[in-house]
Amino acid sequence: MAGQERQARLSDRIRVILAERLEKGLRDPRLGFVTITDVRVTGDLQHASVFYTVYGSDEEREASGAALRAATGMLRSEVGKKLNTRLTPSLEFIADALPESASTLDSLLREARERDAAVAGIAAGATYAGDADPYVKPREIPEEEEIED
Repeated sequence: MAGQERQARLSDRIRVILAERLEKGLRDPRLGFVTITDVRVTGDLQHASVFYTVYGSDEEREASGAALRAATGMLRSEVGKKLNTRLTPSLEFIADALPESASTLDSLLREARERDAAVAGIAAGATYAGDADPYVKPREIPEEEEIED
């Protein structure tokens, strides 16, 4: 088993190699605007999960995913040439759910802001149900009732 540091270095190196290769472009017209978001390598350094996002519609995401899966062998050989390791890890491309999570989070934050604004509107015209200061204050004893020693 490799150490955590080696796994992290290998993951970062694979991410950079794949990003540079995708920047140069593949000869596949299906490939859209792809961003490599993360690479995770197993403990034995033999398998790498590559997470990616695609800017565009659902059809463009599916087409880009198919293009990446079709180019897996070529990308793996490119990684093998530049890694200088005994074994080249197999690559698995996984669509990252980051954009969907971000849009869900945005809608939840928008809803929270709307509810906060509604509560602030209700609170602006609210009055106290009882006294303005509901806390019990210490009772003031008149001077003549004070106990003298």
